[in-house]
Amino acid sequence: MPLKILPGFLLLLPLAEIAGFVLVGRVIGLWPTLALVILSFMVGMALLRRQGVGILRRMSAEGRNGMLPGRELLRPAMFVIAALLLMVPGFITDIVALLIFIPAVRNLAWRYVSRRFVVVGPTGGFSSSGRSKDSKIVDLADDDFRREPDGNSPWSGKHLGK
Repeated sequence: MPLKILPGFLLLLPLAEIAGFVLVGRVIGLWPTLALVILSFMVGMALLRRQGVGILRRMSAEGRNGMLPGRELLRPAMFVIAALLLMVPGFITDIVALLIFIPAVRNLAWRYVSRRFVVVGPTGGFSSSGRSKDSKIVDLADDDFRREPDGNSPWSGKHLGK
């Protein structure tokens, strides 16, 4: 989502959620509407407890084994996002959370995410599923590049009174 539309989205989402409350409340009544909101919160909390700790353990284990996280971590991460959306009061966020449980939606999310990230591995190499073989990456060792201090820089010690 472009950052330019984020303020409008943050303003319109609560208004849409309020409209959803009014519409659902008219159809099924006040108490069943409140019960649905409380139920979705409790389901989201239970899912977050189950998936949140599990994903942290898996990421830690993969990091210790030197493996790079990838698609196998997207599923539990998406479940954590769905759990958080279920905990937000409102029916629109609940619908988005339920969509996340559909495998086709998660596959679309993986295709979108995998083209846009680069993972730096423990060996210092890069891995990206969207990067072409002929991309120009310059890999420098520590002794290949050195920056000498510039005495005329306003950030040097003599200009700062040191």
